[in-house]
Amino acid sequence: MTVRCLGDRALFPDLEGAAYLAHAAISPLSRPVAERIAEVTKDYGRGGMTGFVSWAPRLKQVRQDLATMISAEPREIAFIANTTQGVIDIAFGLPWRKGDRVVLFDGEFPANVTPWQQAAEEFGLELCWLSLDGFHGSVDEGLADLERVLDRGVRIVAVSAVQYKTGLRMPIAEMAALCHKHGAEIFVDAIQALGATPIDVSWGIDYLSSGNHKHLMGPEGAGFLYVAERCAATVVPRLAGWLGHKDPAAFLMGDEPRLRYDNPLQLGAQALEIGTSNVIGLAALGASLELLSQLGVPAIHAHVDAYLEQLEAGLVDRGFRSHRAKAPALRSTLLSVTVPDDVRLSRLGAALRERGVVCNTPDGLMRFAPHWPNAHGEVPEVLAIMDEALAALRG
Repeated sequence: MTVRCLGDRALFPDLEGAAYLAHAAISPLSRPVAERIAEVTKDYGRGGMTGFVSWAPRLKQVRQDLATMISAEPREIAFIANTTQGVIDIAFGLPWRKGDRVVLFDGEFPANVTPWQQAAEEFGLELCWLSLDGFHGSVDEGLADLERVLDRGVRIVAVSAVQYKTGLRMPIAEMAALCHKHGAEIFVDAIQALGATPIDVSWGIDYLSSGNHKHLMGPEGAGFLYVAERCAATVVPRLAGWLGHKDPAAFLMGDEPRLRYDNPLQLGAQALEIGTSNVIGLAALGASLELLSQLGVPAIHAHVDAYLEQLEAGLVDRGFRSHRAKAPALRSTLLSVTVPDDVRLSRLGAALRERGVVCNTPDGLMRFAPHWPNAHGEVPEVLAIMDEALAALRG
């Protein structure tokens, strides 16, 4: 695969518009990813089962690449359909006791809330809501708020590595250390971080879930779940499927009948691989992971941070209010702003799209999320288009 440079859009020849700044929603597919999809589907079309036989073993490398990205072991990685499935697997897979307490954060994306609410109803758990305001103030203030809750006894803390609305990068290592100090575990929704913002399970992360279609730049419908080996024996695979057993496909091979229903379940993450994986989606993700590993996530993060530094300054000069963290350690690759009072958010978003700048408007804010293909030279053009859109809306 050709090594590309940061800010080079050549691998996205079909991408329209002046600037695609919505990687926090869905990333466009690069040419290597699209070619990988075409290659897999061609093999399936030519041979059906032989396509599966050819490509399924190659998913071992994808599992290895994902493990390498987060400093995990391949056996700690399970292939799943999306971030939410991973949240459900853990929310319904812990050995709960009635009254166990779960810490959730007000402002989280619902994917990391609804499954815990359902589990609380099913198992008689107590949900403890914590504001993100402390973390927006400072790391120390946010951690102090968290520790006050942990002091009262908590089973698990569920948090996004990067907050979808404001782009706040949570201090996961410090949070994990506090959780373990107080006998709690930590679950991380990593979809707004992986691929653009460094994250490492050696920080003390117990469980982590992510889909592929945002900053990992793969297609929708595939993702992965990490379960730390130290937690493997704890997880109760209440939602296990046939692939969760040890040697699940042994009965499909060999000369003698080997079908049995008392084969024990695996321990840990791979007990939660309930059925056939999305081979096409995962193989395509592999092509994207090759690119990301060549460029390096820390370098990508620095590149995007510099892009947003320019964009933020230009927007503030135009009357926007930035919600980007002041402390570099709390910055992700998302920039969210409040639009000027005399402009409707939805209309401004539409006006930008009409002019070739694609961004998102989550929960009352305008969010810009560039990635490695976005060149710093785009920023003046984006700001010029913003001026044009504002002028048109103001009449």
